[in-house]
Amino acid sequence: MKNQFLIFLLRWMLNSLGLWLFVALFGTGYKGDDIQNSVITFLLAGLIFSIVNAVLRPIVVILSLPAILLTLGLFTLVVNGLMVYLSFKLAPGIQMTFGYSILTGIVLSLINYTVTSAIEYRRDIAGGMYK
Repeated sequence: MKNQFLIFLLRWMLNSLGLWLFVALFGTGYKGDDIQNSVITFLLAGLIFSIVNAVLRPIVVILSLPAILLTLGLFTLVVNGLMVYLSFKLAPGIQMTFGYSILTGIVLSLINYTVTSAIEYRRDIAGGMYK
């Protein structure tokens, strides 16, 4: 249980950093120095994204399974963008267009995939699989 909480914290911090980076590049809700002064806002947005990604994303993926199969998985990019867009709508004071949300979703998916792969790799090594 402790490891799962640490993994959640790691994902939360990395998602918050990724959201901050992409809002700084593509967002329309902040100007200049406001981005640097709003650490709490981006931590909240990262928490909202992590919860939406953990709870709502599996339901949306199951409901959009025909579109995902029809597009050979490319519709998953739209689902990821929708999760980012929804998170920005729920977070106070942050705005981004849906197109940029899709780009942000792609990068955040890569971040989450990297974290998951690193954790699984470490778990395999600790379990003695590669000895």
